[in-house]
Amino acid sequence: MYGWIWRHLPGNAWVRALISLVLVLAIVYALFQYVFPWAEPLLPFNDVTVDNGMAVSR
Repeated sequence: MYGWIWRHLPGNAWVRALISLVLVLAIVYALFQYVFPWAEPLLPFNDVTVDNGMAVSR
């Protein structure tokens, strides 16, 4: 897949590397701005119970 993307990008190796970097940054931006906030309520990370296991007796 990466080879296919690399072959279809225009320019020489430096231009392709720059375009690849921009594509990766755009994907990361889209994930943090849209996908992760959408999926966060669906994940059970806020249902946390922390107990140190020590009983309190008086």
